[in-house]
Amino acid sequence: MVIKSEAGTARTSPASPLTERQEARRRRILHATAQLASRGGFDAVQMREVAESSQVALGTLYRYFPSKIHLLVATMQDQLEHMHGTLRKKPPAGETAAERVAETLMRAFRALQREPHLADAMVRALTFADRSVSPEVDQVSRQTTAIILDAMGLEEDPTPDQLSAVRVIEHTWHSALITWLSGRASIAQVKIDIETVCRLIDLPDERR
Repeated sequence: MVIKSEAGTARTSPASPLTERQEARRRRILHATAQLASRGGFDAVQMREVAESSQVALGTLYRYFPSKIHLLVATMQDQLEHMHGTLRKKPPAGETAAERVAETLMRAFRALQREPHLADAMVRALTFADRSVSPEVDQVSRQTTAIILDAMGLEEDPTPDQLSAVRVIEHTWHSALITWLSGRASIAQVKIDIETVCRLIDLPDERR
């Protein structure tokens, strides 16, 4: 399946599998984007500079990512995927699902805190994303959900109420990132908010 980009060129749908060479090229593009964003934030990520840094033609870059917003949201998904792998190597040790999720999300938050310019660029892109970026935004959401569900460590499938709680936790975590990046919340306040919302997981399922 092919989708037309804003530049009028065709790009491969996310559902289409990439060849080994295409995947390597895509990884170079995401790596270059992360490096540029880490140094200068949202404004430092320019499509021409990304193409030059990743050693791909500008037209090729647009076939993979139709806009800067697509590119940065995809970079966020890639960063979350990397975090997920790191978190799996050292699972949270909390006694309850709520404690485990709160610990995991704060560890992920601190990882983003170490690269504030990159975090700001990715969150701004996610905030600016319109419907054309829905596939990339959905991937970010699915990756965040996977991180939370892994941290819960449930022995059976999550209940409907727990899944609802996961969605609220995702929204709160995203909001906490925004308020921290804008200087309107301290890390201590973020921790309190995350721990508070995570308690929803352990509430009795009223639908049973």
